[in-house]
Amino acid sequence: MKPVLLLNVVGLTAKALRRMPRLSRLASQGWSSELATVLPAVTCTVQSTMLTGLAPAQHGIVGNGWYFRELGDVFLWRQHNMLVSGENIWEAGRRGHPGYRAGNICWWYAMGMTTDLTVTPRPIYHADGRKSPDAYVRPAELHGELVSQYGDFPLFQYWGPTATIRSTEWIVSSTRHVLRTQSPDLLMAYLPHLDYDLQRFGPDGPQADRAAAELDRTLAPLLDEAEERGYEVIAVAEYGIEEARKPVDINRVLRREGLLEVYIQDGREQLDPWTSRAFAVADHQVAHVYVSNPSDLERVAALLRATEGVDEVLDREAQGRYGLDHERSGELVVVAEPAAWFTYYFWLDDDRAPEYARGVDIHRKPGYDPAELFFDPADKMAKAKAGLNLVKKKLGLRYAMSTVPLDPSHVRGTHGRLPDSVDGTPLLISSSAKIPSSVEASLSSGRQVPAAAVKNLVLQTQGISS
Repeated sequence: MKPVLLLNVVGLTAKALRRMPRLSRLASQGWSSELATVLPAVTCTVQSTMLTGLAPAQHGIVGNGWYFRELGDVFLWRQHNMLVSGENIWEAGRRGHPGYRAGNICWWYAMGMTTDLTVTPRPIYHADGRKSPDAYVRPAELHGELVSQYGDFPLFQYWGPTATIRSTEWIVSSTRHVLRTQSPDLLMAYLPHLDYDLQRFGPDGPQADRAAAELDRTLAPLLDEAEERGYEVIAVAEYGIEEARKPVDINRVLRREGLLEVYIQDGREQLDPWTSRAFAVADHQVAHVYVSNPSDLERVAALLRATEGVDEVLDREAQGRYGLDHERSGELVVVAEPAAWFTYYFWLDDDRAPEYARGVDIHRKPGYDPAELFFDPADKMAKAKAGLNLVKKKLGLRYAMSTVPLDPSHVRGTHGRLPDSVDGTPLLISSSAKIPSSVEASLSSGRQVPAAAVKNLVLQTQGISS
């Protein structure tokens, strides 16, 4: 059986690849193709499609989060793999090869995943309210090996205003360690670096070119080592990042029409999903809109169709055309126009915004917030405040990082809708010169390889019948 290293190179497009000579060399050894992603083109949904070979309507991951109707709460970035339906790549591999071993380094839904080893971000939440960087690692002894050699998982460089290449360096080093010490048949690694500056500054500026070159230099030793150890390398991306110019405050539209309700705590407004007639879970360029009373559906759909920046409003039947008609989806799914994207903001006065709005708080915000990648430019003391808070943290004192802007115009890159151009289309690269039958028809006809084909592509590259 041929071992495979499956790399998720976030935001990899033909444009980015032009600044990545080492990864380009890998593509020239084998083959490459544009990847036909799914709607919504966001992390959790596309990863789940790649690993299971199923559409969102089948595996159930309809976004990076959704409204959990049975709990009455919006949750993003859950981690338990039981949320995902379907058979994963390695589970299919074990059917014919009971000794098949797999490892996952930072692909999502890792908790409870049936891989033989797992590494995923898992902060320590202290009793006094502090948060410290760490990772969930299985087997447990691997945690000590990684921390002793590479330090703690760099959580604050993985997301937020201080996100840098440091997190990807740690992941690459840990992946190389696992290659050397464990040699699994399938090793998956998630490399987030292009997500940062391309969302901060857009895909067309010098920052994007620098980020691609920086990632390529970091990735090169891993590619070299994989090649030396006889691994085939498959690199995929969930999406490409396109220019962002038009933030759309979809929840404010619903609120002004009396459809979204809030409640008050400590003088601040909180989303009230229990009594709202309609509210949106915003996720980049796609929003799930939950409408409690069917009699409101036509009114809400008409309101959103008339909203500037909205391209499509999909009812349940229309969702079926995209393989998104799952019970977790909103009664309506809204897709933004090119260069537009949805904020999660539901307050009408920034002075009454919830406390979490100005912090990096991905688990409490009822929607995705790319403004978390910035220190507030309007607050000249934002970085100084962050530095002071780090001192407080080291002293064991409680602190709040209130440094995130409430102005969405700083965000210059986005994704989520199906791409309209080559520059926004993700890539798939294989180091193998042999083209498996699962993708042969697509390649011979010049069509994009579907994201759902990645599962069988990996298995066939390993010599396993799919």
